[in-house]
Amino acid sequence: MRLILGTVALVALSACTPAVPDSAAGVGFGDYGQYQRDKAAREAALAGNALPIPGAISSESPGTSQSATAAAQSDADLAADARAALEATAANSGQPVLQASPSNPAPEGVMNSVGISRENSFEAVGEQRSIEDDASRIAQNRAQYQVITPEAVASRPGDVGPNIVAYALETKHPVGTALYRRVGINKTGKFERNCAQYASPDLAQVEFLKRGGPERDRLGLDPDGDGYACGWNPAPFRKAVGR
Repeated sequence: MRLILGTVALVALSACTPAVPDSAAGVGFGDYGQYQRDKAAREAALAGNALPIPGAISSESPGTSQSATAAAQSDADLAADARAALEATAANSGQPVLQASPSNPAPEGVMNSVGISRENSFEAVGEQRSIEDDASRIAQNRAQYQVITPEAVASRPGDVGPNIVAYALETKHPVGTALYRRVGINKTGKFERNCAQYASPDLAQVEFLKRGGPERDRLGLDPDGDGYACGWNPAPFRKAVGR
């Protein structure tokens, strides 16, 4: 009976004991060989000389090297530059376009011709025409002259109305200086309505003086009493004679 109980106890203990892991699989890793390969690839990448993945197939054809690839790229760049230069030349009326560069040769200096123009050269002019030709041309020009004899300025008739130029030179006060008394109702409205009937302030000033101005203003053309109707200004006439 004791033997049977001992045997049952050993069987129970063996069932509860965990299995020992396989040491070939490595501690904490999968396959140890894969771990070594991953480690070597990582170290090569950190050193700037990455190794290709084992079993990878290169995209380059056999016999193609890095120098050959660089040479092909250089040829493509040269072809692109040549096409760009041809297009720029065609757009520049066929003249090669000069690209700015410190290595460009210095431009050739342009020397001006020494001497005077043919129009100012007696020798060149003498080859084209003679003294007789010049004398004939001068005579033709003189024949076309018209001599105008000066005449006395006609006197101004006395029945043409007031002379605003003489009035401007006789007065000295500026526009807006009230010298004459003006009375009436709605002087501003009358001023605007009556001044609108004249084509210019000069015509309004003539009419103003003809009707008794500057002392009287029957038409309401000078509501501020400065003696100047409808904004007429004597300053331009005074300036013309230096006053």
